[in-house]
Amino acid sequence: MFHAHVYFDLPEQTTAEAVHQRIRQERSDITAIFPLVHRKVGPHDKPMFEVHFLNNDLGFIEWLDQHRQGLTVLIHPVSDEELADHTSRAQWLGNPLPIHTHIFDQ
Repeated sequence: MFHAHVYFDLPEQTTAEAVHQRIRQERSDITAIFPLVHRKVGPHDKPMFEVHFLNNDLGFIEWLDQHRQGLTVLIHPVSDEELADHTSRAQWLGNPLPIHTHIFDQ
């Protein structure tokens, strides 16, 4: 299982909504997509929405990189080691964001 966190600034909300809609319409390989969260949430300082997918067998990561419209995306595996998942095991599309590691159990 993997999570993709698509980050946006509030002025980019329309862009984020368009990316969200396109994922919903065009990708059958996602297992869940959550609504936009219009506030800072999680280990980063930006609003975001989250997408879950099992693997990259159908090229979701590459597709998302082509269709993210300049938004930053964090992609990470899901394991019992959240800190490693969000840091050393993470992949970024776009500019990486600073991460608040203190929120993870260490």
